[in-house]
Amino acid sequence: MLRVDLRETVAGGVATNGQLAADDPALEGLEANFTAPIEVAGMLSASSGDNFRWQAHLRAVVRGECRRCLTAVDEVIEDDVDVIFSSDEDLLDDPAVYELPVNAVALDLTAAVREELALRVSAFPLCRPDCKGLCAGCGADLNAGPCACSGTSPTS
Repeated sequence: MLRVDLRETVAGGVATNGQLAADDPALEGLEANFTAPIEVAGMLSASSGDNFRWQAHLRAVVRGECRRCLTAVDEVIEDDVDVIFSSDEDLLDDPAVYELPVNAVALDLTAAVREELALRVSAFPLCRPDCKGLCAGCGADLNAGPCACSGTSPTS
């Protein structure tokens, strides 16, 4: 459940467990190709004043292209999120604070999930840390072995 009735937080924290489809329209525009649903497991609780604290664990799988050898690579993004939702303008300069409309009774966490994932997706994925890349002369994948041309390796 990524949409929460904030009135439920009065009795304690509200579980925010759910999934966001890999092709959800909220993810459009991200430089990422999600290959599985984004999993969200967390808790939203009332904090001081009209602030709400959201602590969650996100898990997603993104398919990218190795920046050195151009092979497909799946990157697992798994990380914890700890953010505040607030209508207090003095707090909104903090990157860990998301704006909450004044007198809001519901909160949709989808935009926060999107932004937190965008911050964690690698811009330059590698298939492995010691990837040798492609031969500059013939384009052969040097991870598979040396090439037969006299080209210069990008790592030499």
